Amino acid sequence: MREIERDLLRLVAELPLADRIELACFSRWSERAVYQRLGNLRRSGLVEDLAHASDLIRPTRRFLLTADGVEQLALNLGRSREAVLRDYPVSERWRQTLLRRIDAVAVIYRLGSALAEVAGPPRLRWYRSRPADAAFALTGGRTLAVVRWGRALDRTAFAVRISRLRQGPAYSGALVLVPDEVRFRQARRLLRGMPFICFLALEGEAAQPSSESRIWRAPSGGARLSLRDVLYYLRPEGQWAVERVPQRSLPPRSLAGRPETREPDWLLPARLKTSEKRALGLIGDWPWIRPDHLAKLLGVARRRVSQLTSGLERFELLLAPRIEGQRRLALTDRGLALIARRDRASVGAARTRWSAAPLDPEAPFGWRNLRGRRTRQLLRHLAHTESVHRFLAALSEQARLKGAELIQFDPPQRASRYFRLDGTLYSVQPDAFGVLRLDGRDRAFFLEWERRAIRPSTMAAKLAPYQRYYRNHRPTDDHGAWPLVLVAFDDELASDQFLRIVDSRTSRAGVDLPLYVSNRQLLDRHGPLGPAWRCVNDLRPGIAFAASA
Repeated sequence: MREIERDLLRLVAELPLADRIELACFSRWSERAVYQRLGNLRRSGLVEDLAHASDLIRPTRRFLLTADGVEQLALNLGRSREAVLRDYPVSERWRQTLLRRIDAVAVIYRLGSALAEVAGPPRLRWYRSRPADAAFALTGGRTLAVVRWGRALDRTAFAVRISRLRQGPAYSGALVLVPDEVRFRQARRLLRGMPFICFLALEGEAAQPSSESRIWRAPSGGARLSLRDVLYYLRPEGQWAVERVPQRSLPPRSLAGRPETREPDWLLPARLKTSEKRALGLIGDWPWIRPDHLAKLLGVARRRVSQLTSGLERFELLLAPRIEGQRRLALTDRGLALIARRDRASVGAARTRWSAAPLDPEAPFGWRNLRGRRTRQLLRHLAHTESVHRFLAALSEQARLKGAELIQFDPPQRASRYFRLDGTLYSVQPDAFGVLRLDGRDRAFFLEWERRAIRPSTMAAKLAPYQRYYRNHRPTDDHGAWPLVLVAFDDELASDQFLRIVDSRTSRAGVDLPLYVSNRQLLDRHGPLGPAWRCVNDLRPGIAFAASA
């Protein structure tokens, strides 16, 4: 075996699921040489590959060591097979762990490729249960933890991870990847006071392997830094975490020729196509969504949604019962587990909240017979749930027609905001939070769809949390600007009465809310981006987003 092949075999063992370009970045060999020699190793049965793609990573093929490859690596190193299984992430258990997180693994490899441009090929260590997802070792004894905040992980669980990171080994620094600007600002607050320097970036920007892009920001300050700038601030001689080695590690089984008739759960993240993953994530965010609403959110034809959902049903990730004459989509427990493990969230907590499995399989299907607390509540109030879905679908479709884009639409569990006022903890808990990109500007909004707030007292109670929230600087801290508050009613008379209450309460509280009110009739006629909204200062229907800052 040639030197390059021995080196690549070791590198595939250190970097399971890296693709050819990433392996070349982590090695001292050219891309062409890596391409050729990996082909030789694959034909020899020492490595195997599988296809992978995600929203952030283009389709590519990723490489893993086979059981024969483990034996050959042990021979090359002059060590036992058990020592290789102990010291490298090549065991069957490691393979399943990394395949469950393959989308995150791919992003971290792209980040490592950018680091290699600046500081030379780093060493990489993966973690199963530590607060960091991985860590890089650089020249000069510097170490960098990589912490990813996945979409399915709630703020409390991420705060616990940051607390554990603070109490663990003293890295030279940490790179924190977040999915959107809202959680970017939340993570900033959580990272203040860390014992080592931290930098944050949006995961979508970090997935582009460029060391010169100015995407990194510190927890305090607004300066944007490149990866080269980040490395300048790292202190030397950092530590990194070491996990306990399992007492017994099994060699990896081949991905091809497995006897199972059903794809194992841990292999599904690599088997699913990008469009299927996107549909799966949206259904997980919005249980009981109708296929036509899902089609508008995805920006595809209804026929395409049928193709996507049939594939997900075939993998037993999706159920589609017919309720009140319409198909409604929700994730199975298997689908919930796939998303939770992808983002290192609790599978048990996800099922407790969101399971659509029946308590009694023999009993009729209905909201009383559901295991998940939140899915039970959403199905119980299905008319309200569907109204929110319809609004977002209409907004997404109308935005595309106008050359705009609904770039973020968070469900209630991610739309809630908690804040302190006069020493007391309060919250706003809207039905949705979204960000619309229109004319090159991002315009955030909260959505409240009202069916029950028809009495003056209940309307005032609905308004009060927003009056508290907008009394101080928290909206700006959370979003960089004041989001609109969009309140929609089923009934036109209720919307009129709510405007009168807003007028009296706002003048009394001295809080100028960016609040707009509409009703189903106006929204059906003009759409969310049309002249369907009224405010206290102007009772004539107008365009809400045109007035936002």
